[in-house]
Amino acid sequence: MQKVNIDELIAISVDRILLDVRTPAEFAQGHLPTALNLPLFSNEERVEVGTLYKKASPNHAFLRGLELVGTKLAHFVRQAQQIAPHKRVIVHCWRGGKRSGSMGWLLETAGFDVCTLVGGYKAYRTEVLKTLESKPLKIIILGGKTGSGKTLILKQLEAAGEQIIDLEGLANHKGSAFGWIGEQTQPTVEQFENNLFDVVHRLDANRRVWVENESRTIGSAVIPAGFWAQMKGAVLAHIEVSNEFRIKHLVNTYTQTNADDLIKSFEKIEKKLGKEALKNATDALRFGDFETATRIALKYYDKIYMQLFDNNTIKQKQVIHLEDANPPLAAQQLIEWANETIL
Repeated sequence: MQKVNIDELIAISVDRILLDVRTPAEFAQGHLPTALNLPLFSNEERVEVGTLYKKASPNHAFLRGLELVGTKLAHFVRQAQQIAPHKRVIVHCWRGGKRSGSMGWLLETAGFDVCTLVGGYKAYRTEVLKTLESKPLKIIILGGKTGSGKTLILKQLEAAGEQIIDLEGLANHKGSAFGWIGEQTQPTVEQFENNLFDVVHRLDANRRVWVENESRTIGSAVIPAGFWAQMKGAVLAHIEVSNEFRIKHLVNTYTQTNADDLIKSFEKIEKKLGKEALKNATDALRFGDFETATRIALKYYDKIYMQLFDNNTIKQKQVIHLEDANPPLAAQQLIEWANETIL
């Protein structure tokens, strides 16, 4: 079996299936974004073997592991054949030890072309944290009040050839009390870091990268300290669009949403919104009046945003009045502005 390090893994994983043989619980806590789980042990089996290792002896643990795995060898091969019909795989476990070595041996015996990851997932996590802490990036922060269409503009910047990092997309959250609506379950903090690394390590550090203005927490996801520090030291491009555009955009975004979900989100900000405003918003939603509810929400969020904008520690702030809020045209205006004034 060929052994590969992290740099080699990134280079050769394009045409190989990455198999994570750790338990489902370990995989759920955090994994390489492209990995598939083919666990050698179940969660309960791992606990049993680990307990024997500590309380009995390594030999007892080894023999029990053989008993547990022995009946599943054919199953592992069949699963691997379904997952990777071309039989080219990279196998890893936590430290690149016995679990990945055992699975690698089995699959190689079954005719697979197998690589194993030196240091396993632990080595990968070390590289993740190192990169997010220290890789220098030429960041431009794209800011604007709620409903300005920043995410749509970000996607148009990417379509125009610009580098972007969609933090909200990586976090499965739009970053407000309403941010969970319409999104999949959020990743763990560890998985969010892995997802972010998967984007960051591919970026050209010599070219600018656009990142939407966010709080350090996006729902339950937390932006790593080193990356957050770079965001705070970047140029902030604050876009200005009309209130009517913002209202229309938000209504279009949430019209298909269950009104009960919107009410739950309004209730989360009751203390800051006020009981009367909350009642007016919930009444409007029950009658299908999304525009009125949106205006109430924006009154609160605009106040919060401007307080944060005025108190923002980012010293390089540029206010850009978009000539057209249409995302492709807005993206082009931002590119022209950046070409002329920054990078």
